Amino acid sequence: MTTSSANVAQFPAGAAPAATREAISQALGRIAPLWPLDSFVAVNPFLGFTEESFQEASRRVELAYGGRMYMPRAFYAAAIEKGRITDADIKTALDRVPGAEGFFTSDVREYLKEGEEGPVHALPTAASVMAELTGRDWSDLVVERISHWAAAYFDQGQAAWPSPFKNLTPYAAWKAEMSLDYTDTVLGLHDAQEQLKGMPDTAQGMCEYALQRLSIPEPLLDLYLHRLLASISGWVAHSRYRGWLGELAGEAPEMVLDLLAIRLAWELLLVKSELHRGAELAWRRAMNQAVTDAALDKPASREQVMQQVLQEALEIDWQQNAIREIRAHGRENKPLERADAQLVFCIDVRSEVLRRAIESGEGDVETLGFAGFFGLPVEYVPLARREGAAHCPVLLKPALEVHESLQHQPAEVVTKLTRRMRVQRELARGWRAFKNSAVSCFVFVESYGLAYGFKLISSSLGLSRPEPNPQFRGLPPRLAGELGPQLAAVGEDGAALGLDRQIDFAESMLRGMSLTDSFARLVVLAGHGAHTTNNAHATSLDCGACGGQTGEASARIGAMILNNPAVRGGLTQRGINVPDDTHFLAALHITTTDDVTIFDVSEVPSTHAKDLADLQRRLGAAGEMARLERSRRLGIGKEAEVTKNLRRRTRDWSEVRPEWGLAGCAGFIAAPRPLTRSLNLDGRCFLHSYDHKQDKDYSVLELIMTAPMVVASWISLQYYGSSVDNRVFGAGNKTLHNVVGASVGVFEGNGGDLRVGLPLQSVHDGEKLMHEPQRLSVFIAAPIAAMNDVMERNASVRELADNGWINLFAVYDEGQLVARYRGNLEWEAAGEIAEEGVTQEQA
Repeated sequence: MTTSSANVAQFPAGAAPAATREAISQALGRIAPLWPLDSFVAVNPFLGFTEESFQEASRRVELAYGGRMYMPRAFYAAAIEKGRITDADIKTALDRVPGAEGFFTSDVREYLKEGEEGPVHALPTAASVMAELTGRDWSDLVVERISHWAAAYFDQGQAAWPSPFKNLTPYAAWKAEMSLDYTDTVLGLHDAQEQLKGMPDTAQGMCEYALQRLSIPEPLLDLYLHRLLASISGWVAHSRYRGWLGELAGEAPEMVLDLLAIRLAWELLLVKSELHRGAELAWRRAMNQAVTDAALDKPASREQVMQQVLQEALEIDWQQNAIREIRAHGRENKPLERADAQLVFCIDVRSEVLRRAIESGEGDVETLGFAGFFGLPVEYVPLARREGAAHCPVLLKPALEVHESLQHQPAEVVTKLTRRMRVQRELARGWRAFKNSAVSCFVFVESYGLAYGFKLISSSLGLSRPEPNPQFRGLPPRLAGELGPQLAAVGEDGAALGLDRQIDFAESMLRGMSLTDSFARLVVLAGHGAHTTNNAHATSLDCGACGGQTGEASARIGAMILNNPAVRGGLTQRGINVPDDTHFLAALHITTTDDVTIFDVSEVPSTHAKDLADLQRRLGAAGEMARLERSRRLGIGKEAEVTKNLRRRTRDWSEVRPEWGLAGCAGFIAAPRPLTRSLNLDGRCFLHSYDHKQDKDYSVLELIMTAPMVVASWISLQYYGSSVDNRVFGAGNKTLHNVVGASVGVFEGNGGDLRVGLPLQSVHDGEKLMHEPQRLSVFIAAPIAAMNDVMERNASVRELADNGWINLFAVYDEGQLVARYRGNLEWEAAGEIAEEGVTQEQA
């Protein structure tokens, strides 16, 4: 990269202080948060720049991450060959994509013949410039050095020798450690210690100081800061998680500021170092050239337009098929007058398979969809624990603290067991520390290695029993079945979960799922979770709506509230009449095996014994059907052994694909169940029950569009990012993972940045992608005017739709009309009725 000396002399001295401060403030939210392994949830990896269009963001991803937002040409070419993308799809896409004017279907086909894409060039950093000058990979070295420090600083109990500076802010801790660590001198940065002494003591001061001394031109500020944060995106993402509740309350992500200061300090150390005489000149040349080459506001290139057209065409094909199915079958099913049983499942796409299997049996059983925390923003504290975990979407802050107890044991027994369990947990923690310590680990292996031989062999052959839940350590097995929530819950204001509050939650829950009449004799709230072994990302298979926990606690709390006679009386006064013979139950759907466990069956009235027995038989038969359907994607043969093989996978410590999770997710449908009841959606749709006729003020619609729909888009985009560029937005090969900081995250190998996103094995079977990357297509059965009102009030939701991060459709009149949102609160007819347009009456 070269330029004339005249151009170098004209290089600006740096952005104005006000512009610098604004760019720093904006940069802090560019990287999406990353939840730890014990509560891993899906996050939109592009969360920090959804104010840009999807197409514009592809340019940012290239420059900030050196990554891609589209699949290679070969992927789209194969989709065309298989008939997944037709010429009609391409033509429709050409009409929609900005910048595609003047291109034809033939141009797209010619583009696909041009071979592999060229390399992606990220914005230069001081580390990359110094790598060119010295031949040493300073980019990797800087990441390794920061990551080595961060792993000790953020450690949650794994490190034998934790950082002595954890009481300081991250930047202050790093600076203190750097003043004692002479590794950088060994690496050739002989003046690092002297430079360090002259650096400001605050993170904000360091950022402003470095940007001025590096002379970053104002047009590059935003992108350059994003580039630096992206180079250590895993640790930045963890920092954002650490301050997430503060961000929800409107606070700035301060820990990210510290990491930005650290990364900028490294840039300054390299540019001002004595490693190479021409360092500063080369840096100025690189920045001077980047002002021209790296502008984000440049018109989209032909390649970017072609990529967007092909991605759009792929999604159009799926949307058109969905539209045809909805229009063809939307009128077929009528609401049941009174079902034999009703089961409310989480909207998770894995529930769609089991719901379809349940409804295909004899008798009238109805399934509904609702976010798996059942509208209860709870922090659940397990027995003998002092702290709990949030069982609600990460967009919410827990409003209640609910403790687990033993349902039928006196208080003195519970107290005694609690003490015993805490002692055993501390002993187990000490034993684990002894095994892992630097002093004893080799002696331990020599002395006790053979004792683990049987466990090693049985685990390798998949013969071992499921590992006991560490939560149960010290609890007699006979009492495990008595564990459950106690409703002496307290809210964030210290108030008990009194009757009025229970009635509020009950009303919100039932109206949120559009279940306000026609109650069955048995209504089951079915949360979900997964069973796996030796899986660092195990919680990614649990319930995202429950904060990466299972839905058991939420379902049981919900059922207890709804069975309370006083709550029923309060609901009647609010216009919801629950019949006296309706009994609510809680259940847990294990998605790895499609087994459903119903809790608290001893509380079921004797008058409902036959209803319960019939329901359990039906769930058993549906589970067999669902297992058979899922087994085909997992490559399990021999129908007679499907159940055995699926259960074996849950305890096989070498199994990297115990299930496919939400791979394949493509759609979100909020509508009455009759609209989708006869559709085979192939486990690819989030299904939320919603009847706009019951939603007089459209408050439920607003809740759906601002919470479940947004969470579903996060899931969709996380799978999208982990599929199109797993190196940048995924966690890499899980067989190489090493857990960092007890549960902070994983390294791929023994170092590098903390990995984000999903492991490659979550989206790829070793030969092909199992997740077809698509943006979420959202179908909502509601008037257009009501949806527009919601978007006008909620800028972040409108941003998702206006900028193409989701595809939004309106459905009504039993699927007769499907209209597509085209931006700026305007709609157009979609599918086979496109020529009819959308009339004002329909809106």
